[in-house]
Amino acid sequence: MSSEPGAIHFTFQGLVIASVIYSTPFVVQPIQNAIEAIGKRPLEVAATLRARPWDTFWSVVMPLARPGFLTASVLGFAHTVGEFGVVMMIGGNIPGQTRVVSVQIFDRVEALEYAQAHWLAGGMVVFSFAVLITLYTLNPDARRKTP
Repeated sequence: MSSEPGAIHFTFQGLVIASVIYSTPFVVQPIQNAIEAIGKRPLEVAATLRARPWDTFWSVVMPLARPGFLTASVLGFAHTVGEFGVVMMIGGNIPGQTRVVSVQIFDRVEALEYAQAHWLAGGMVVFSFAVLITLYTLNPDARRKTP
């Protein structure tokens, strides 16, 4: 642990903060695309009904952009789970506090325990597919019907 009061490096809190900052581009892009896809018409209709900007945001923008927020949440989470560099730099490899699967894979390879590393990596691949299937199932816009 750190000897400095208030230091967040090598702590779970520091790891979460660094991961959120590092995953921000994966979250911002789908949200931006979802909000841009709404167009001006629903916002103009809300304005003609004298909706305040805050009401318009919560009553019009948020429901229409829900698929983008769902996609952003899943992508940000999945990106953070598989992250290695930020975890090692900020969180370290403290058992029971900051040890994650990506670091476990690194440790297994370093110890020449390739079979265990392969099982962990395979588990991450299965997890990735589960995340994509969940996103596809929960996001109705992802289920486009082909003619």
